[in-house]
Amino acid sequence: MSDNQPLLKVDNIFLSFGGVHALREVSFEVESGEVFSIIGPNGAGKTSMLNCISGRYQPNRGQIAFKGQNVIGLKPNDRCTLGIGRTFQNLALFNHMTVLDNIMVGRHHLLKNNFLTGPLYWFSGARNEELKHRREVEDIIDFLEIAHIRKEVAGTLSYGLRKRVELARAVALRPDLILLDEPMAGMNLEEKEDMARYVIDLNEEWGMTVIMIEHDMGVVMDISHRVMVLDFGKEICTGLPDEVMDNEQVKSAYLGVGLDDETQEKPGEVA
Repeated sequence: MSDNQPLLKVDNIFLSFGGVHALREVSFEVESGEVFSIIGPNGAGKTSMLNCISGRYQPNRGQIAFKGQNVIGLKPNDRCTLGIGRTFQNLALFNHMTVLDNIMVGRHHLLKNNFLTGPLYWFSGARNEELKHRREVEDIIDFLEIAHIRKEVAGTLSYGLRKRVELARAVALRPDLILLDEPMAGMNLEEKEDMARYVIDLNEEWGMTVIMIEHDMGVVMDISHRVMVLDFGKEICTGLPDEVMDNEQVKSAYLGVGLDDETQEKPGEVA
C-alpha cells in the first residue's frame, strides 16, 4: 500500500435482494488510523455495508479495495488473512466453549502447524507455537479486563461480558481494520464507557483502524474522526462529527421532517 493510498476504498457499491435495494452506489474511503463511524436510521444499510466489506455479502456491482487490493470475490476467511476483523450485531460466540477457547479461535488463521505436523506436538514446533499464541491471547484478556472470566463458559456470561469476549476474539486476529457492528448496543452507561475506552485504545495504542456502527450519538461524536450517514442505502453525508450533525439532510433522515420528494419516493431497504 502506497503512502497516499487509503487503507480501504469503497467505490459505487450496489447491493439488492430481489426488489429491495440495500445499498445504492455507496462510495467512501477510510484512512489508516481513523475511527470511522457509519450511522443512519434503522434499515439504512449500515450492517449490509459491513457485510460487503467483510465478505459475507457479495455486492451486485462496485469495487472494494483493501490496502490497494481488490477484495471483491474473496471469502471472509481470506479477508481475515489480509487483516480485516469484525464483531457482529448479534453475538456469534461459541457458547459451549470457554472464554479462552473462544478467543483462541480468533488466532486460527495465524497458526502454521497443520494436521500433519500437529501430531508431532513436542518435535514440530507446534508446542512453542501454541504457547506463543496463548501469550498473545493473555495480553488481550488483560487489556479487556476479563481475566476473572477466562475459564468461564461463554454462554453463562452476562450480555455485556459476552460483547467484550466477542471484541476480544476479533482483536485476536490482530487486524489492521476492525469492523464493529453496534459494540455498545444493550449496554448500561458504565459498560458503554468501558467499551468506548477500549475502542479508543485499540485505535491509538494498538494501531487498529476502526469502522464502527453505533446508535449512541454521544459515543459516535466523542470518539469518531469522521462520520458517514446512510439513509435508504445511500450515502447522504460524510465529514467531521460536528459537520455531520449540522447537516440538514442528516436532520431530515433522523427526524423525518423536511424530506424532499426524491427522498420520500426511495424504495425500502434492509439493515
